[in-house]
Amino acid sequence: MTSAPPPPVLELRGVGRTYPGSPPVTALHPTDLRVESGDFLAVVGPSGSGKSTLLNLLGLLDRPTQGSYRLAGTDVGSLSERDRAALRGRRVGFVFQAFHLLPHRTALENVALAQLYVTRRGEPRQANGARALRRVGLGHRLHALPSRLSGGERQRVAIARAVVNTPDILLCDEPTGNLDSATADAVMDLLAELNQAGVTVVVITHDPAVAQRPPRRVTILDGRLSEAAPAGRTAGGAR
Repeated sequence: MTSAPPPPVLELRGVGRTYPGSPPVTALHPTDLRVESGDFLAVVGPSGSGKSTLLNLLGLLDRPTQGSYRLAGTDVGSLSERDRAALRGRRVGFVFQAFHLLPHRTALENVALAQLYVTRRGEPRQANGARALRRVGLGHRLHALPSRLSGGERQRVAIARAVVNTPDILLCDEPTGNLDSATADAVMDLLAELNQAGVTVVVITHDPAVAQRPPRRVTILDGRLSEAAPAGRTAGGAR
């Protein structure tokens, strides 16, 4: 007897977000999106297209005003804010454009602190943090402060912090926005390596060059998602 396939990591069904006002503003029109384990997906669109709204919904930072959202098989619509925060801490890793590192904490301390509310007391947070930093090529910079790191190194620390809790998905919001082109390429290489190792990655970007790196691309414009089919397939929307 064959076992049932695992649920998708992310599944949006008719999810939309409208902000109240006079008149109301629809930032995301009803959207279907399915992200399977191991996907490497770019969501590309200009400023004001709805990328941030989509990121906030995917990361459980905001609630949709319509539709249903399942994260790793869990319907998040009826969860309390406390349960949503706990699920977010276990299942989602975030990488931001601005790094958001604590300036007076070392690289290792920044990564170790990310485990504070996820791991149980007694688990080796320092060892886990060091392992995550070695994974992103910073085993030699464990005790450096952010001010002593280059922009690319700071983003690598941020990526280590995002993956240290082994999330189901890595959400990257303009991860190359503060980097020069060579460093941006190196960061995208790292994300591709993590994906090859089994991490599901979604990169949200305005940069068409960055969006070309993942094998799967979704465009967002005026709050509407569309996906071009890879070669050999007919387009059928965001799967």
